[in-house]
Amino acid sequence: MRAKLLFLILTLGISFGSFAQSYKNEFGFKSDNDSYLFVGQDRYYTNGLFIYFRHAADQQTLSSNLEKKTYEFSVGQKMYNAISGFVPKLSQHDRPFAGYLYAGGNVNLFYKKEKVLKLGIELGTVGPDALGEDAQKLLHKIAGFYELKGWEYQIKNELAVNLSAQYTNLLHRSENNKTDFSLETYANLGTTFSGAGVGLLFRAGNINQLFNTVSTNSLISNNSKTSKLVKNELFFYAKPQLNYVAYDSTIQGSMFNNDSPVTFGVKPIVFAQQLGFNYSSSRFTIDYSILFKSKEVKSTAKSHQYGTISMYYRFGKSGI
Repeated sequence: MRAKLLFLILTLGISFGSFAQSYKNEFGFKSDNDSYLFVGQDRYYTNGLFIYFRHAADQQTLSSNLEKKTYEFSVGQKMYNAISGFVPKLSQHDRPFAGYLYAGGNVNLFYKKEKVLKLGIELGTVGPDALGEDAQKLLHKIAGFYELKGWEYQIKNELAVNLSAQYTNLLHRSENNKTDFSLETYANLGTTFSGAGVGLLFRAGNINQLFNTVSTNSLISNNSKTSKLVKNELFFYAKPQLNYVAYDSTIQGSMFNNDSPVTFGVKPIVFAQQLGFNYSSSRFTIDYSILFKSKEVKSTAKSHQYGTISMYYRFGKSGI
């Protein structure tokens, strides 16, 4: 009984301390993997790992219509398989094996009227230099999974230079601040990924404004101008999205010198549906979601789904 009481006191103390603080830096990671769905598949977009650092600029120095500005730095790797990681025959490949490795930066602008503009650039490589084969072999060795076969046919090396822009706009929030809808649009242009998309983000639960929420990676602050609606976020979200794919070098190979042994055309229209749950305190975030995508490749490849786990830690006390 005493142990339970002590635990409760410590929990309340930690929670109260976190309520009183805001932080201007954030560090964390996101992991994508189809094994998170526990359905026994290992195909197509099979793994992604991303590490992030974000910093909030002093908000008191910003223009009156701008609530917050943040800077984001990231490194990441994506790995793609055919129908399985073991496809020894070339005729069995319904999607190319490919790796994508990059480092990137973003400038994120959050406006008082709950509009968000994000501009980013990624520099890296596609192909053997992206170390997709090495990373997947290491993962399979650690987890005791099956032997891999098929990476010898992967997409050839290509320099990756990719630009991105994303715009989010609040459409409606209920009077009790428990649900809202936002429009999300994006455009990519580069040697690896080019295309655009539009989606609708729905949230239900304890939610904050678009400039104070994990949904837009804006929980960090530095001399904040506006208080949050809630101290801790806990909500369900859904995001249907329609995507136009103009180019994807992990499927089509290099746009300049396509000498890869296996390539396919892309499906220009891809529908995606994301469902997830999030908990965020002032210091920590944990998020789990699943994403379903329609066919992406002009081959016998099927539709695909995978899970995502994200965890973030915030530090560096802000003035307010």
